[in-house]
Amino acid sequence: MTVDATGLQTFPKLYSHGVCLGTMSDWGWHSFANPKHYTPADVLEPKDFGRGHKELYSLQFKQPGRQRDACNWLRANPHRLYLGTVGLNISHPGQLNHIQESLDMWTGKVSSSFFVKHDRYQVQTVCSPLYDRVSSLVTASVVPSVRIRFAYPTGGHSDDACNWQANSKHTTLVIKKIAHAVLLKRKIDATVYYVLVSWKGKADFIQKRANDFLLKAVGHQLDFSVEYSEDLAAVKSHISGLGSFALAERISAEYWQRYWEKGGIVDFSQVKDPLGRELERRIILSQYLLAVNDAGTTPPQETGLVYNSWFGKFHLEMTWWHLAHFALWGHPELLDRVLSWYQKVEPVARAIARRQGFDGVRWMKMTDPSGQEAPSNVGSYLIWQQPHLIYLAELLYRAHPSKSVLDKYGHLVEETAKFMYSFASYDSVNHRYVLKGCIPAQETLNASSTVNPPFELSYWHYALGVAQKWREREGLQRSARWDSLISQLSPLAANSDSLYLAAESVPETYKDIRYTSDHPAVLGALGILPDNSLINKKIMNNTLNWVMKKWNWDKTWGWDFPMTAMCAVRLHRPDTALEALMMKQRTNTYLVNGYNYQDDRLRIYLPGNGGLLAAVALMCAGWDGNKVSNPGFPKDWNVKWEGILPLP
Repeated sequence: MTVDATGLQTFPKLYSHGVCLGTMSDWGWHSFANPKHYTPADVLEPKDFGRGHKELYSLQFKQPGRQRDACNWLRANPHRLYLGTVGLNISHPGQLNHIQESLDMWTGKVSSSFFVKHDRYQVQTVCSPLYDRVSSLVTASVVPSVRIRFAYPTGGHSDDACNWQANSKHTTLVIKKIAHAVLLKRKIDATVYYVLVSWKGKADFIQKRANDFLLKAVGHQLDFSVEYSEDLAAVKSHISGLGSFALAERISAEYWQRYWEKGGIVDFSQVKDPLGRELERRIILSQYLLAVNDAGTTPPQETGLVYNSWFGKFHLEMTWWHLAHFALWGHPELLDRVLSWYQKVEPVARAIARRQGFDGVRWMKMTDPSGQEAPSNVGSYLIWQQPHLIYLAELLYRAHPSKSVLDKYGHLVEETAKFMYSFASYDSVNHRYVLKGCIPAQETLNASSTVNPPFELSYWHYALGVAQKWREREGLQRSARWDSLISQLSPLAANSDSLYLAAESVPETYKDIRYTSDHPAVLGALGILPDNSLINKKIMNNTLNWVMKKWNWDKTWGWDFPMTAMCAVRLHRPDTALEALMMKQRTNTYLVNGYNYQDDRLRIYLPGNGGLLAAVALMCAGWDGNKVSNPGFPKDWNVKWEGILPLP
C-alpha cells in the first residue's frame, strides 16, 4: 500500500500520474468478459528457425480480425486489481498546510502531521507483514472520518487501474456487521474478494453511495484496520480479533527489525566522496522497497504493487534483477518464496516446450499467476529468462547448502537445462553449437536473423555447468550431451577492432545505432556471469571502454548501469564500476523515495533497484576465487560491510 502526504490514500487522482497510491496484491486479478471465447490457440503461428521442426509461437497480429482481437484480449487479461482506497474524508488537497511526513524503515511506520485549514491531524500507519492489512491511528482536533471506496478496473497497460466512472459495473455489499467490524463482499464481473473493516472504540460505518463508505469516529481519535482477502473463511476468522493499532505497530516493528538485523548492510560513513552518501541512500531505500514490492508469492511486476505496467503482469526475464539480491543480502527465504511459483506453472512451461518441439520446460516471458504466456512479437522469442531459474536456485543453494534445496528445485533445474540443450543447434561444418532463432536481451535484434548473441552464449555455458553440478550433488552422472555442448559452444564473436559484437550475425554492430542502443547486453556475459572459456578479457575490456564512451545511453534501462558496473568489477576496474553505477542518466535516477525512475510511463522500475543491490554485493563481497578486498570500490573508499555473500 502506498500513501500520500496524509499518511493514507486521501487523494488518489492527484497521484495517478506520479507514484500512484496503489493497493495491490499477488492474488488480486480480474478479467473482462470473453464472449467470443478467445483462446491462446488463436494467436499461435508456426516458425521455422532451421532446427528441423516447426515451432509454434504466441504472437501479436496487426491486421483486423479475430487474431488481432484475441491478441489484445489475451495481453490485457487477466490484469492486476486495485483492491481499494483508504483515505481521510478531506475534499481538496489545497486545504492542507504545514505538512510533515516520515517513514521509519526500522519499524515500517508512516507518521504524518498536517493541518486542514486550522484543524490539526496526526496519522500513523503500518501494514501487516502477515496479511493484506493496513492499520492506522488518526488523531485530530475535529472528529475524523475515513473514506473507503472502490473503483472498477481499467484494464490499461500502464496506469493506477482505477476507473472511477463505472460504479454500476461492480458492487460492494455488507455481508456481516458487528459492533466493531464490517465485512464487505466485492464483486467485479466474475471476480470476488472480501474487505474487512474493523475499529476500536466507537465509530459509525456509513454507506455514502455505491462502492463508497465512510468510517466516522465518535470523538477525536479513530483506530482502525482494513484487510483485503480472497479467502472468506480466513478473513471471517479475523473479524473479532484484530486488536488495536498499538498491536499492529508492534508486529510491524518486530518484523522490520528482524529484516534489517538478519540482512546485509554496507556502511559508507567513512567515505569522503559525496557519492558514498548518495549510494548509501539508494542501497537502504532499495532494500526496503524490494522487500515491500518483490517478496511475494509470484514474480513481481516491474512497478511492483504500486501501479500496473504491462497490465500488471510480470516479466520472467526480469526475475534475476528483482530477486537475486535476496539470496546475496541474507534473505534467501524471500527468494525461495517467489521461486516456488515456478513449480506451480511447470505444466504450462512444459506444454510450451512441447508445442515448439523442445525437451524440458520453456519459461515464458510475460505472464500472470497461472503461467499463461502473453502474445508478443518480441517477448515470445526471448530466451535469457530460461537460465534464471538455474542461477537463482544456485544462489539459494549457496546461501543454504542443503539436501532440502536440491530436493525442491533439482527437478526444475534438470528440466530447464533439458530445454536449453535441445534449443541449441549443432553446426556440423564448424563443429560447434550455436544459438539462433531468438531475440536476445538487447531487443533491437530480430529473431529471424540473430545468431549467437554474446550474453545468451555465456549464460548457456554457465547455467548448463551449474546444472551438471546439481546432478553431481544429487549423486547422478554428468550428462555427456550437456558436456559436449559446454565444450563446443561458440565463442563470443568480435570484429577486427577487437570489440565484441551484439551477435555473430551483426558485424555492423558499431556502425548502426540500433545495435548500440537498448541494453549493452554484451557486458552481461562477464559481470552478471562469471568468467568462462568463451570470453577474452582483453576484448571485453575494449568493449567496456567503447560502451562507456559511446553507447547511446539515452536509450537504456535502469539495470544497464549495475550490469555495466558488474562487468567492470570482474575486470578489476573499480573506478569504472563506480562511474557506471552512479552515471548521471535519466534512467539511472533514484527518486527521493528511492524508486528507480525511467520515464513518464515507468515512474517506478524495480529491476533497477534490484540490480543496484546485486552490483553492490559484487563490489563488496566479490566472487568465488577473488582475492581483492572490496573489489568494486576505489582504494580510497573505506567501505565496510557485513552479511553479504559473494557471487559465483
